Amino acid sequence: MSKLTHMDETGRARMVDVSDKAPTAREALAAGFVRMTPETLALALSGDGRKGDVRAVAEIAGVMAAKKTADLIPMCHPLALSKVEVRVEPAEGGLAVTARVRTTAPTGVEMEALTAVSVACLTLYDMLKAAEKGMVIEAVRLLEKTGGKSGDWRA
Repeated sequence: MSKLTHMDETGRARMVDVSDKAPTAREALAAGFVRMTPETLALALSGDGRKGDVRAVAEIAGVMAAKKTADLIPMCHPLALSKVEVRVEPAEGGLAVTARVRTTAPTGVEMEALTAVSVACLTLYDMLKAAEKGMVIEAVRLLEKTGGKSGDWRA
């Protein structure tokens, strides 16, 4: 088992020191899903909801969340993001959310991609909860990451 990087030698939480790491191009892709009834999905896709275009609002919320990740996750480094793309697409049983995040930095953007997906899913729930409170947010996960010392990874 590899050592957890956010723990010091005594087991205390710490922010990893990346000052000696060279900035490299990094990218991460994350996904999630909001399961809902066909009626709620139809409402989401119609653009006729009382709160407006739920897909567009969720995509914007995801972009905003990626930029605020270091404010939300205690040990994340603030990063200058060069790209954040959040997409909400219809899928069997609900709405599929993906986020692709890029930077050139000494640390990766996996948490930014996961945060973007999570907040986009939460925004969909918020926008549609009047129609269906039983929606389920599921399968939030990292699909791939590139760059950095640990190299490329794909689920």
